[in-house]
Amino acid sequence: MKQRGQLVLVAAAVAALALVPVAAAYLQFGYAPAVAEPDPDHGERVAGALDRLVDEAAERATGAPWAERTAAIGEFRATLGPQVATLERSRLGDAVAVRVTENGTAAAAVACPGGPGRAFGACERDGGVVVQERANETVVVAAAYDVRVTTSDGTTAFTRVIRPN
Repeated sequence: MKQRGQLVLVAAAVAALALVPVAAAYLQFGYAPAVAEPDPDHGERVAGALDRLVDEAAERATGAPWAERTAAIGEFRATLGPQVATLERSRLGDAVAVRVTENGTAAAAVACPGGPGRAFGACERDGGVVVQERANETVVVAAAYDVRVTTSDGTTAFTRVIRPN
């Protein structure tokens, strides 16, 4: 019985020694985990995604009675908020950080549609959101945001005023 145990022990040692060259060869291949290549278009991609998100949120908020415009703006933000949070977290694994914040100053500069042939009412701004009264309904006219995209290559910051379709 003792000889059999020693034989098993010797066989295990030989098998372990046979794996040493395999492990050495594996390490010599220079294995490195997959890392995302830097994407120079991060800012454009974020802007495009933000445009789509604002369009969807504006569609849900548009149509409320003008007297309920504050609630419509709240609906706009409630719809957009979780989607923007997802956008901000979407590329963290690739070392890309995104931050989106409302820009009230840029929203204040938005000119609301008007003029001959248009019977539109007043515009109101709440932070970075601009709404207008049209036929006693609330219409989201624009939303303004500061966007900051940080990668290992640097930071891109820009202001985006989005006019939903």
